[in-house]
Amino acid sequence: MAPKPLPFQKILFVCVNNRENGEPACAARGAKQIQERLKQIAKDRGLKGRVRVSQSGCMDLCAKGPNVMVFPDNVWYCGVTESDIQRIADDHLKSDGA
Repeated sequence: MAPKPLPFQKILFVCVNNRENGEPACAARGAKQIQERLKQIAKDRGLKGRVRVSQSGCMDLCAKGPNVMVFPDNVWYCGVTESDIQRIADDHLKSDGA
């Protein structure tokens, strides 16, 4: 094992967990589309290699999803909808320094 510094300035984790028993889950509320849109915005802003928009498994906050967590900003967005994507991008995906 060799510890290294994080390879990204910022990481956005979007929960895309799906539950088959009918319980609330982020995937059923459009989380994958949210993750894909944030990823495209990061790419469009030239942030490849500096920012990672990644899907995650369950964050144990299913009833409040879709959930997006931003590190190292230590911000959690819950109940994210398509209309929230631009604000999240503007707050955390800045081309002048991520």
